[in-house]
Amino acid sequence: MHARGQGPAPDDVVWDLPGEGPQRTALLVLPHAGGNAHGYAEWREHLPADVRLLIGQYPGRGARYAEDLPRDIADLAGPVAACLPEGAADDLVVLGHSMGSLVAFEVVRLLQAAGRTPRALVASACRAPFLANPAVVHPERLDDDQLVAAIKERGGTDDGILDDLELREIVIPSIRADFAIDDVYRCAAAEARVDCPVTVIGGDADPVAPAASLGHWADVTDHAFTRHVLPGGHFYYQDQLPEFFAVLSTVLGGHVTATAA
Repeated sequence: MHARGQGPAPDDVVWDLPGEGPQRTALLVLPHAGGNAHGYAEWREHLPADVRLLIGQYPGRGARYAEDLPRDIADLAGPVAACLPEGAADDLVVLGHSMGSLVAFEVVRLLQAAGRTPRALVASACRAPFLANPAVVHPERLDDDQLVAAIKERGGTDDGILDDLELREIVIPSIRADFAIDDVYRCAAAEARVDCPVTVIGGDADPVAPAASLGHWADVTDHAFTRHVLPGGHFYYQDQLPEFFAVLSTVLGGHVTATAA
């Protein structure tokens, strides 16, 4: 395992997938609990050529597999903020899905503290950061089979991986670590502020982050706030790619075209 003082290679922490030609803006995506950068790489084909796609990779997966597992949200957000490629923060939109929205929120706060406030924050399928988690998993109380069942119920993870015992053994530790962080994360209301516009997107049938609760994200900013609800559950965007990227285009600017999945 890497010593904590060493740190991973920056391009292992933040994947850089630019389009062709000059890059107008950058979109940084932070994965959900148990997720990894691989699962969001296909977004490249749905974004304009002048949008630079950046994807955070958390400890314990991919090229960071040998690192210590994350213990708190700082272990997820800190390295991403520190490893952004040169120029990426000049015109940056930060987006997270589910727990990734909380990581995105913390990345924005870190960049803001460094004088590099992003242009916008996009939160997807997640409670506002000052609220207690309404859908705790308690991974420490579940054996592997029970945890896999809980993950399958939420969706978003390839069942083939979860059903393959060897592959499952590889991914379960990071999934446990992420859910333990998500279970307890809560930012004090007085500190839960970002100095940029916020957009929140969710599914109308999401039991983890109910659509009715998404409006609380308005309280983290004094800038513009927009709320969008699309048909679907916790991973609504998987079945609503054109609609999802149409919403995202209103934040990124320019024209975003999504092909049918």
